[in-house]
Amino acid sequence: MHRICLLLVLLGSLGSATQTWATETVPTGSIVKVLPLLLNRTGHDALSPSLFDRDAYQFYLRAHTNEISGIRYDVLWKAAGTSGQPVKIKVELKAVGPDGGPRQQTLEASVTPGRFHHWTEIPLTGEDFVKLGPVVAWRTSIWSGDQLLGSQQSFLW
Repeated sequence: MHRICLLLVLLGSLGSATQTWATETVPTGSIVKVLPLLLNRTGHDALSPSLFDRDAYQFYLRAHTNEISGIRYDVLWKAAGTSGQPVKIKVELKAVGPDGGPRQQTLEASVTPGRFHHWTEIPLTGEDFVKLGPVVAWRTSIWSGDQLLGSQQSFLW
């Protein structure tokens, strides 16, 4: 009888501790991977769904810059504890403009987190891509309101 009472008290305290923890969850998040992919004139990053072909076509596009119409950043991210509120994915770019001067641009996407990792595509195409010029460095971050949850950057950032 004594063991049963002790077990009930422990289960009751565990339940209240779980409730307290669930209501005081601090938002967390991270950027897992960033893939900067060049896009051809039709907006494709590859000619077939094969990853090997994608990498080979990206090599081809880097060599034939007149066929590039934009760049897309595929960001793998995760976030928890945001109570279903949207988070913001930011991609900050540093580039060399057509006049040789430095340029900076920020791309943003508002996304809703779930239970698992998510891919988000953030493109830069058209006139904005031409005005910016070749990108030399990037930084990607995930934000919940004004709180930074995680970031990842290129080597030259």
